[in-house]
Amino acid sequence: MKTKKMILISLLVLGAMFLSACSGGTVVNNWYGLAADAERAYVSAGSFIYAVDLQNGSEIWRYPEKADSKVLFFANPVLTTDGQLLIGSAGAKDHKFISLDPATGKEKWAKVFTGAKGAWVAAPLVMNDMIYAPNTDGFLYVLDLSGNQSADPIEIGGALWSAPVSDGTLIYLSSLDHFLHIIDPVKGVVVSEIDLGGAIPSSPAVNNIGAYVGSFASSIEFIQSNGDHSVLTQTENRVWGSPILDGETLYYADLNGKVYSFDLASGTENWSVQPDGPVAAGLLIAGGQIYVASEADPTSELGTLVALDLDGKTVWSKEVGGKLYTTPVVSGDLILVAPHQAEVTLAAYDADGKQAWTFTPAK
Repeated sequence: MKTKKMILISLLVLGAMFLSACSGGTVVNNWYGLAADAERAYVSAGSFIYAVDLQNGSEIWRYPEKADSKVLFFANPVLTTDGQLLIGSAGAKDHKFISLDPATGKEKWAKVFTGAKGAWVAAPLVMNDMIYAPNTDGFLYVLDLSGNQSADPIEIGGALWSAPVSDGTLIYLSSLDHFLHIIDPVKGVVVSEIDLGGAIPSSPAVNNIGAYVGSFASSIEFIQSNGDHSVLTQTENRVWGSPILDGETLYYADLNGKVYSFDLASGTENWSVQPDGPVAAGLLIAGGQIYVASEADPTSELGTLVALDLDGKTVWSKEVGGKLYTTPVVSGDLILVAPHQAEVTLAAYDADGKQAWTFTPAK
């Protein structure tokens, strides 16, 4: 009963977020965004973006220096190869999209981009020196690496909550309006729209033949680049987090907390396990282990990070606290998690489950 209650609570909370994003309003109860390079972790946590030293968990900088009630940051920051950290605000009155210096936290563009009408909840895609940034106003904005709008925004429709992904030629972008949109970035047009029968809050997994998409229709679908699609497999409950590819194996999880391994070559399920509570985050594969961030352990109601081996057996499990909605990130030997509504904002673990450090911002 407690597991079912947790799932219901999850759906109610996430549904409230949906309504906020669909209306273009402030997303005030979202989870944290997370990214990392070899030296620093970057956490977008409401009023601030924090850069954290990966050696010891200390704060290096925060942006802005003082809280601004008009600005909120929840999207995953994106690092570019030319040394930028990109992120947009989900504030009700300030929808700026900015570039920061990862080393100092200072703004890099001469002028921030303010052309969107809604909140920035999704991370952008950087491809071929262009930025493709989805907004909750239903448009995909196209900027150059200096922050200038280089083409008309592409109208997608629905609230855009997930990062675009690309196979190197086409862009795949999911929407809360139940559609996966395939975009030709050269022409700047949507070439296919596929109705999956349920909201799609996360990005698909993409290879050179198409995309694998989970949705609130409780299924995983395979979408070919020409728009043809078919249901690959069903899940017990709705799929919130992005599937992840590892060679010919697809991994994904549902809001029951069940984690699945699917063999693409044979079209059959390898295994499924339920290590903990509901899973809204995407999975992480690193060093031969699958890391699962569950919203909350059904017995303790604390977010839990679980490491599975590639056969689905639990290697270790750690209570992190709060609720884990953010996909874990790997940097070097560390696995990073950003719990929501917890005593800590960021926690780092090694591959054996030993906690290296935690980060809590100073007041």
